[in-house]
Amino acid sequence: MRQIVTLGVLSFALGLVAAPVRAADKEQRQLMADVRILQEQSQQLQNLIGALNTALADALKVINARLDEQSTANRKALADQKLVVDNLSSDLRIVREKVDDNNVRISSLSQEIDAMRQAVQAARVPPPASESTEAAVGAPAAAPSEAPPPSPAPALAVGTSPSRLYDLAFSDYTSGQWDLAIQGFESYIRSFPKSDRADDVQVLIGNSYLQAGRNDKAVEAYDKAIRTYPAGDAIPEAYYKKGLALRNLKQLDQACQAFAFAVKNFPETPAGQLARQQVAQLAACK
Repeated sequence: MRQIVTLGVLSFALGLVAAPVRAADKEQRQLMADVRILQEQSQQLQNLIGALNTALADALKVINARLDEQSTANRKALADQKLVVDNLSSDLRIVREKVDDNNVRISSLSQEIDAMRQAVQAARVPPPASESTEAAVGAPAAAPSEAPPPSPAPALAVGTSPSRLYDLAFSDYTSGQWDLAIQGFESYIRSFPKSDRADDVQVLIGNSYLQAGRNDKAVEAYDKAIRTYPAGDAIPEAYYKKGLALRNLKQLDQACQAFAFAVKNFPETPAGQLARQQVAQLAACK
C-alpha cells in the first residue's frame, strides 16, 4: 500500500514537471513560426523595394532622355531665333543705308533740277544783235524749215559723284532692272575702285547676275570681289552667294567648298550661318 502511494506521488510529480516543459515547447514552436512569417514578409518587402528601384531607374532614364531632347530642341530654337535676329539686323542695316542713300539722292536730284532750270533759262536768252548781224554777213539765208542747232547741255558735277552713281545703280537693282544695275555698278567700280563701297558694289554685281539666272557670270563676279577686296566686309556674302550660284550650276563639290569656307572663317556673320544651313541640307557636303 505504501508503495502504491509512493508511485502515485511520483507520477503526480512527473506530471507537474512535464506540463511546463510541454508548454515551453509549444511556445518555442509558435515563436519559430512567427519568425518564419517575419522572414517571409521581410523577403517580400525586399523584392518590392527592388522592383520599385528598377521602376524608378527606368522612369529616371525616360525623364533624362526627354530632358535631353527638350534641351536640344531649345538650343536649336535659340540658334534659329538668333539667326532670324541677325538677318533682321542685317536687313535693317541695309534699309538704313538705303534710306541714307535715298536722302543723298534726293539732295543730288534737287541740285540737278536747279542746275537744269538755270540751263533752260540761260538757253532762252537771245544772243546779242551784233553777233546775229555778223553771222548773217556773207552767209546764205537759212531755209525757213531749218531750226537752229540746240545748245549743248552744261556738264553737271553732281552726275559724277560716287553717291550719284551708286544711287542710280542701286535704284535699278531694287526695281529688278538687272542689266541696268550691272552697268551702273560696273561704272561705279571703274570710276571709284578704291571706294569703301567698292567691295559691296562688286558683290551687288554678282547678286544681279544671280537674280538674272546668269550663274556663271555671278561666280566670276564673286571671285573678282574675293580676289580684289579680300578684307572687305562683303566677302562673307560673296562666298555664300558664290556657293548658291555653284549649286544652281550643279557643281555641288565646289559649292560645298564655298559654303564650308564661309562657315569656317565667318561663323558669326549672317552669311556664315546661312552657309551652315546649306552644308546641313546638301548631301554632297556630308
